[in-house]
Amino acid sequence: MTTDNIPKSVAPSLSAILLTLFEQRFADFCERHQQQGVWLKGMVARDQRFASQLSVMWSCSPFVYETCLHCPEVLIELVESGDLYTSREGADYVAQLATRRLSVEHEADLHRVLRQFRRREMLRIVWRDFTRQSPMLETTADVTHLAEACIQQAMMFLYPIVEKQMGTPIGKYSGEAQQMVVLGMGKMGAWELNVSSDIDLIFAFSEAGETRDASRQYSNQEFFLKLAQKLIQALDQQTIDGFVFRVDMRLRPYGESGAMVLNYD
Repeated sequence: MTTDNIPKSVAPSLSAILLTLFEQRFADFCERHQQQGVWLKGMVARDQRFASQLSVMWSCSPFVYETCLHCPEVLIELVESGDLYTSREGADYVAQLATRRLSVEHEADLHRVLRQFRRREMLRIVWRDFTRQSPMLETTADVTHLAEACIQQAMMFLYPIVEKQMGTPIGKYSGEAQQMVVLGMGKMGAWELNVSSDIDLIFAFSEAGETRDASRQYSNQEFFLKLAQKLIQALDQQTIDGFVFRVDMRLRPYGESGAMVLNYD
């Protein structure tokens, strides 16, 4: 591949070294993915903005290039949906992930869906940040919204699984079913997550008590410990699809020596 194959709008924006790297990566992509390569060549030829941004992203961001190389459908979907050029609200992340969660039947499916969603959204966020479409505060808000959506949707899927195994956790004083509250601390709590941040979490629930409607009773503490462990695994575990967010629990009361989940008292 030579510069003759790239629109003139691309070449001036790159140094000779970066342009050579982009040419090689463009050629490698088209060789590996012939059908998607045809689409890519067409986009580069007719969309000057996309061509210029692609050259910068593929020559300067190994993460973006590797993601596109291994999952070309992600780039195509982002471009054709317009999401690559559109700002997001927090509710958008929840709605999109909730739709994907409808196809989930098992925990392994949840792990896969979360990781694929994270990969798609991180590609979008990094692309928009690198090409200066998003100011810094939008980028950090996007990453934080992504983390919140993943935590929320994972919790909604995992709670009934633990409930089926251990019963419904009931408050000792209120007699009401209990839920676990996830507190985002550190950068997440300040809406300052960046694309490489871990998330600092604290888990809590309202009241001590015991579970009902299971073959045996468990304390609410045991119930929520099990739920917390499953949630951390859903987010933090490395799989063939990568991970969602690294989870740090050391900011909880008493740090590493403290219980992973505590009631409000």
